[in-house]
Amino acid sequence: MTQPTTDSKGVCRAAPPARGAPYAQTTAARAAMVARLEEAGHLHPGPVREALLALPREVLLPHAYVRVSGPGVDPIEWRLLDGSHPDDRKEWLDLIHSDDSVLLQRDGEPLDCLTRGPVTGGHMTSMASYTPATVEALQTLELEAGHSYLELGPGPGVSFALAATVTGPGLATAVERDSHMAGFAQRIMDRLGIGAMVVEGDALEGHEARAPYLRIHSGIGVPCVPRAWVEQLALGGRLLTTLVTRTPSWPGQLLVNRSPAGRVEAMLRGRPRGYRPLLGYRWLSALDHRARIKAVTGTARTTRLTPPPDDAYGFWLAAAYLAPGLVRDFQAETMTIVAPGDDSWAVADPNDGTVRIHGPRDVWAELEALHARWEQAGRPDTYQVDLSDAAGIQHVTSGPGPGALSWALPTLATVPRQAP
Repeated sequence: MTQPTTDSKGVCRAAPPARGAPYAQTTAARAAMVARLEEAGHLHPGPVREALLALPREVLLPHAYVRVSGPGVDPIEWRLLDGSHPDDRKEWLDLIHSDDSVLLQRDGEPLDCLTRGPVTGGHMTSMASYTPATVEALQTLELEAGHSYLELGPGPGVSFALAATVTGPGLATAVERDSHMAGFAQRIMDRLGIGAMVVEGDALEGHEARAPYLRIHSGIGVPCVPRAWVEQLALGGRLLTTLVTRTPSWPGQLLVNRSPAGRVEAMLRGRPRGYRPLLGYRWLSALDHRARIKAVTGTARTTRLTPPPDDAYGFWLAAAYLAPGLVRDFQAETMTIVAPGDDSWAVADPNDGTVRIHGPRDVWAELEALHARWEQAGRPDTYQVDLSDAAGIQHVTSGPGPGALSWALPTLATVPRQAP
């Protein structure tokens, strides 16, 4: 991101990014990142590790936004770091090699002529996911050299570049709906000489022209699996995506396997984090209720349900579907669950067996009842998903028997979306 120029047609183009920090410094930063991921247990020996060591993140992520204002401040205050500028270099280099998400695009803007410094307003429309999530996804896919690979919603292309490095030239395809981001990602792939193709299009439709694929990875969260993705999965193939609900609190990771004989099996498990949902998806938020929860006493009562731990992923995933409309405020001092649409909430005290509730909906009573059902079902951590229904309804169950937890995933046609 050196001084931008215009081409012969008057289109704004950024000059090729400067080398930035010295080669030895960036190489050391990558090595430290890999060592940190290994020490934390996220990264294992194999092709993903080698790709992380080989790919220069300073080329993949030449700039980054950092948020300056705190939660709830509107308009949001940002600062754009330019990796080629000496005053930004250290902060930028630390950020792109950290475990944090890297914010790349605001309000769908072109990415060729951004100016470093303060920026006011807008919301992030593309980012590079935090590295442990990227590593987990690619390792779960068991990606190898020679695999045909499809990535859906690659954003700036960090995970796509890693995957394409593993598979080898000519085997990796990505579909990105944002024209600015698709062009940016393709230029990065070309600059690195990876030999991967970024196609502008609707990721929900996959990319039939180069199907079938042995590995499919979605960088966007979806409420159910688009039929095209399953149809484009090769025999012996594997597909990985995030399933999203109205709440960002309890995402699910769905792994789909097609056997060499063509049988499709899908397994859903709760995860601490997931990918952002498809464009326009309306997430619930507890932010607007935060001040009222502190000010309004509510009604205190006893409860036998000790607040379930954060890593009880199987329970919280079920809550996202079977107690819909809830969202957790993870910044609260004690467990706080809000039903924004019902102006209701519950605040649980982990020490004295009491819960404070407010509003027409008894949020905690719903969680108590669901927790009892979850225990009766054997405290499931994973759920089977049936993708074979001719009508397109995808059914989820914890297992056989009358005590199993079960629900149906919403269809794409019913997704609460807004215009871009």
